[in-house]
Amino acid sequence: MGINKESDPKLGYLRKKETEVGLPRVTRVKNKTPASIQITKEQILREARERQEAEIYPPKQKITDSSELADYRLSKRKGFEDALRRMKGNGGEWVKYAKWEESQMDLERARSVWERAVKVNSRDHTLWLKYVEMEMKNGNVNHARNLWDRVISLLPRIDQLWYKYIHMEEMLGNVAGARQVFERWMQWQPDEQPWLSFIKFELRYNEVDRARGIYERFVLSHVKVGPWIRFAKFEMKNGDIARARSCYERAVDILTDDGDVDQLFMAFAEFEEKCKEIERASCIYKFALVHIPKGRAEMVYKKFVAFEKQYGDKEGIDDAIVGKGRFQYEAEAKKNPLNYDNWFEYIRLEESVGIKERVREVYERAIANVPPAEEKRYWQRYIYLWECLKLIPHSKFSFAKMWLLAAQFEIRQLVLNGARQILGNAIGMAPKDKIFQKYIEIELQLGNIDRCRKLYEKYLDCSPGNCYAWTKYAELERSLYEMDRARSIYELAIGQPALDKPELVWQAYIDFEISEGEYENTRALYERLLDRTKHLKVWISYADFEATAMGDSGASDMPEDDFQERLFGKKKLCVQRARCVYERAISHFRVSDPELKEERAILLEEWLDMEREFGELGNVALVQAKMPKRLKRRRPLVTEDGPAGFEEYFDYLFSEDTQTSNLKVLEAAAYRWKKLKASGGDD
Repeated sequence: MGINKESDPKLGYLRKKETEVGLPRVTRVKNKTPASIQITKEQILREARERQEAEIYPPKQKITDSSELADYRLSKRKGFEDALRRMKGNGGEWVKYAKWEESQMDLERARSVWERAVKVNSRDHTLWLKYVEMEMKNGNVNHARNLWDRVISLLPRIDQLWYKYIHMEEMLGNVAGARQVFERWMQWQPDEQPWLSFIKFELRYNEVDRARGIYERFVLSHVKVGPWIRFAKFEMKNGDIARARSCYERAVDILTDDGDVDQLFMAFAEFEEKCKEIERASCIYKFALVHIPKGRAEMVYKKFVAFEKQYGDKEGIDDAIVGKGRFQYEAEAKKNPLNYDNWFEYIRLEESVGIKERVREVYERAIANVPPAEEKRYWQRYIYLWECLKLIPHSKFSFAKMWLLAAQFEIRQLVLNGARQILGNAIGMAPKDKIFQKYIEIELQLGNIDRCRKLYEKYLDCSPGNCYAWTKYAELERSLYEMDRARSIYELAIGQPALDKPELVWQAYIDFEISEGEYENTRALYERLLDRTKHLKVWISYADFEATAMGDSGASDMPEDDFQERLFGKKKLCVQRARCVYERAISHFRVSDPELKEERAILLEEWLDMEREFGELGNVALVQAKMPKRLKRRRPLVTEDGPAGFEEYFDYLFSEDTQTSNLKVLEAAAYRWKKLKASGGDD
């Protein structure tokens, strides 16, 4: 028989159609109109309840004679035995079997079942409890004691068994027996709660001495803070203060290294406080703060501060606050030893206390935390701790403050050569501006001018573009009335190819020449400056100079009329020169920089103010004719994403530009007319 081509070996040579699961077709509701008779859910539930069939219960059996009872017992025992044969480790079946035998008042058989059960599940303490409960219920006390002795020997770490055994003996009034059971239990060194239960048992019968003896054994068994505090409170409750204090003192000797020793000290101090022993309590707090590790002393500090505020004087309160501050700074130092701000606060705290040894100790601990990397940001706070010039990697970075502080220290010690050596080393290793300035200041105060000049020369060799150094050097020479030296320094300065702030040097040079009355030199400087830059401020400064450069007014013994006439002539000359500067400036902005309309307008406003200040010598109308019109215009605003609308701006329309544009229009019209006329003549 051939294999069908459509069959698939993976499907056991069946066709795919044969493996498909046929699902019933979804039936559609043809008639969706509501039924004429409606039914509610209550009716459906009621009908279901009415049609429910009655439950079938097994018939009740009545036993009438002993033979039927024997058969009944035989069948029940057979059923229990069969169940235990299937599930021998099921404790529930054993409990059912034993309880059934007990219900038949056959205690021997019940006891036999329990014995078989505990033999199978000897570690199941619930079986033992139910077994003992049966014996106690039926008044078999000796049997129960035997069972308790067996189970506590087998399972000594189950506290419930011991508690039940003791409870039975105490209910029977056998206090000595209960005490004996407790003693047997304590030999196993149980947890704290059994010891406390034993103590409470003795106290119920007013056996205080026995309870004290148990406490003595308890604190030796559990060498912890909690048992000792309980022992001391027990003695305090019984009114024996000496014994309570002795308990605390013994605990302090034994538990010095315990993790919860802070709780012991606080309890000891509170005890002394209740006994009105304020000095003792204060000493305990101070002793604790010295011997407890800082990380575990926070609560002790809080208690101590509260105690001092209540009982102490001002000094005591201050000591407590200082101690709390020490704790906080120590905790932060342990958390982050490179937090130098924390060390500074810690040092200030110790300095406020005034104990030099502690201040030195904190300083030593602080400087021992050297920054981890050779980067300046890690050293910026560390350098304030101490003189650390040898530790700083000067080849990578340095601190001018450290060099200056070291030099100032040598000066205070009257060791001038040492200060010079330190500053010289600083210039060689880290030539910073502050070092040069301070070194020059020191030598200038000492009157060593030659040293100052050498330092300025070295300063300018290291930073030739530093305008501050050039101006200060020139000012030094000027203060010494060495005008030629100062002028030469200024010339060297403005001749440098690159300056950080060239306008400062030029301004200083110009002010120097003006102060010396060298107006021609000043004009030459302005002309040289205009060759380099045509900035608006340069033109205004040049014009202001010309407006005020009248020079010497002449001899004071001249007649008044001649003097006034000469003064008037000089003022007129100043006006003409200043006006000339403004005309040159306006011409430059009109021809060379026509786009700088706002600067041109500012220049005209300055010119107009100057003409007004000149009074009768001024020509305000001349400038007003040149003043522009201020127009508000709009221009398209373009961003990276494309056009973004329009923005408003102010434009200036100058009369000179308007006349020029009109002339250009006339010239263009005349050219066209001439061209047309020439073409007509040819025709």
